[in-house]
Amino acid sequence: MSTPSALRTHVADLLNWRQAHATFDDVVEGLPPDAYGQVPEGLPYSLWQLLEHMRRSQRDILDYCREPDYTAGAWPEDYWPDASAPETQMAWADSVIAFRRDLSAMVALVENTDIDLLAEIPHASHGHTFLREALLVADHNAYHVGQMIAVRRLLGLWEEG
Repeated sequence: MSTPSALRTHVADLLNWRQAHATFDDVVEGLPPDAYGQVPEGLPYSLWQLLEHMRRSQRDILDYCREPDYTAGAWPEDYWPDASAPETQMAWADSVIAFRRDLSAMVALVENTDIDLLAEIPHASHGHTFLREALLVADHNAYHVGQMIAVRRLLGLWEEG
């Protein structure tokens, strides 16, 4: 069975958050560097920890889709950073760039008509499909963007608009 073009469009739009909620870019824009590592009272994570977790997890799923010799990382150490703050402002910027690059790669995978999104990933276990993995990325990213908004609100760095 081949993937209908409308499904590709809907999934690509979902990955890019062109719908009814804030985008990744909305939540990372305009942050003062001293906010990256702040952990608000009552929450267990900082913006840096959420960003790095999103980046690492998204990359892991992308690798799962593309790499025949994929090996999952160790949970949780390979998916969450140890430190609450980046070592440098450049580390933050690099993580944002890498997240955007890998998101674009996932969108490109979804839009690639040579890939049947409904087909099982040839080297994957459990009958996972490309569509399942793309939806997992969209859902995971949306969840954590929401958490980043909560952190920003608690730090007084988010205005509804």
